Amino acid sequence: MSIPASPPIGGTRALLQSHAPSLVPSERRVAQVCIDEPDRVVDMSVADLARRAGVSPATVVRACKRMGFAGFQRLRELLIRDQAAPAAAGAAGAAPEHPVERIFERAVAGINGALGALDFDAFDAAALGIRDCSRLLVVGNGASLAAAQSVALRFLTSGKVCESPVDIVTQHIAAKLLRPGDVCLAVSDSGMNHFTLRSARLAAESGAMVIAITSYGRSELAEIADYALVAGAGFHSWNDNTVTGNIVQMLLLSALHAAALGTAPAAIAARAEVFDEVRTMMRQGA
Repeated sequence: MSIPASPPIGGTRALLQSHAPSLVPSERRVAQVCIDEPDRVVDMSVADLARRAGVSPATVVRACKRMGFAGFQRLRELLIRDQAAPAAAGAAGAAPEHPVERIFERAVAGINGALGALDFDAFDAAALGIRDCSRLLVVGNGASLAAAQSVALRFLTSGKVCESPVDIVTQHIAAKLLRPGDVCLAVSDSGMNHFTLRSARLAAESGAMVIAITSYGRSELAEIADYALVAGAGFHSWNDNTVTGNIVQMLLLSALHAAALGTAPAAIAARAEVFDEVRTMMRQGA
């Protein structure tokens, strides 16, 4: 997976969080300082950051390059750029006081920075693969199950031959029976769900295209996939008790569906037929 040379404004921390788990411990300490203390890092030199992370200056440079930056100076420039964005937004009004407002504000901020690690060329290729595939299998388990089921229904109602079994054994059988020209869309926030990984491997072994939706660019699922669509790592954390983690995932899947089938005449016709059927069922149930 290629790494964006310049993540969108507000997306640098998401990019760092996406790739930090794949770094060796010393490099990960460098990334973690940048994630936790971006306001301090913007005023640091390579030597300063090395001391703060407890590593050598060479490790700082190596960590930056491993995460896709030309060097520490480039990372620092992006953090400075991102630092100015919330300051401008904050000047527009006071911070919200009500818990509901705070949650929504955090969600908006997370969405704005969620595309920091997304490879748009991979996204376009994945959409084309789905559009042209003979058969589409969507798999997701655990917290990613709802997102997988939702996008599968979208594809189905757009006339795309699609299946998304909930039963794990059925998922694996379906993946095993895929062939070249088919697509397996695997959804896993962590990229480490054992059952989803198994389906992705079986699909790859069968010659099908594997598309991953995950928050971590060097996760095991991303390594298996032909195209890894990475977004949202900066949006939540494992100890976050708020139900926000899947929002970016759902948005990315919705965008993928729209890019693959959104304006296709056959898809529009299929959705019209589905709407007529739903309207008929509603009338009968009234």
